[in-house]
Amino acid sequence: MEPLLKVRDLHTSFFTPAGEVKAVNGVSFNLDRGRVLGIVGESGSGKSVTAYSIMQILASTGKIVSGSIKLDGQELVNAGESVMKTVRGNRISIIFQDPMTSLNPTYTIGHQLMEAIMLHSDRTKAQARERAVEMLRLVNVNEPEKRMKQYPFEFSGGMRQRVMIAMALACEPDILIADEPTTALDVTIQAQILELMRSLQEELGMAIIMITHDLGVVAQMCDEVIVMYAGSICEQGTAEEIFYNPKHEYTKGLMRSIPTADTAGSKLHPITGTPIDLLNMPEGCPFAPRCDAAMKVCIHSRCERMRLNEEHFAACWMNVKEGLEKGELELEEEGGAAE
Repeated sequence: MEPLLKVRDLHTSFFTPAGEVKAVNGVSFNLDRGRVLGIVGESGSGKSVTAYSIMQILASTGKIVSGSIKLDGQELVNAGESVMKTVRGNRISIIFQDPMTSLNPTYTIGHQLMEAIMLHSDRTKAQARERAVEMLRLVNVNEPEKRMKQYPFEFSGGMRQRVMIAMALACEPDILIADEPTTALDVTIQAQILELMRSLQEELGMAIIMITHDLGVVAQMCDEVIVMYAGSICEQGTAEEIFYNPKHEYTKGLMRSIPTADTAGSKLHPITGTPIDLLNMPEGCPFAPRCDAAMKVCIHSRCERMRLNEEHFAACWMNVKEGLEKGELELEEEGGAAE
């Protein structure tokens, strides 16, 4: 079956006075209907820029340099703003990072919800009001008719995030992009929001792209996981494969840095060093300067992604060395993720 969303060899850059910042470098993945895809990585790894490229809501200095983004077979790159207006909201919606600043403080919640519904559908004002109340009820906002008349400052952080979810889902999109939706919330509210999103996903049958740096969120929500570093995918596979059988040194470092009950009282094991300068990308593996297992080849040559099994890929010379010695692995064909 054709994937709902098919991204191939996506390159996105920001052109600044200091030079070209290569924020996304050759990202490829599929998203199937009803599935939850997690995109993991530290700040600056290209997670959000990948999402904004799909939505084509980049800053004025940003540009998709090359690559393909297909939604149900329709090419979105260079499709034009008129096409993207029909895609945003109707086919693909996004929840931004900070619910505290995503809502306009000068308009009521009802006004903002109705505006989004009327912009992306042919509903009348009365129908939009009815739909807005229905969506607030769906995301468990109490007394939705009363809440429609209130302003954002009268809502808690968790309730504002519920409003943002309601707004994103109002037109029943095929894909929901959640860009770190729990970052500004406390732990108990985080759990409620994640449970809400999971239940809505199962009820509505939509696909979700969950962008986060929180591996706990990934374990709870995602079917498949992409690990990004320096704008590239370094590892990709099912959540089970990534958590229990990580094959890239960066992914292993992320796993080691998670505090557990067994490590209570002992020192954490952070990834040493700092992220690379995207203005001056290295010739070899971008993670090599921070990798304890780096070899000479890692410094001078970038590894192609290697197939570890049908659902697991990694771009690490350690796997190439081991796989070639055993004769068990094969290099992936040019062009990104396997079909």
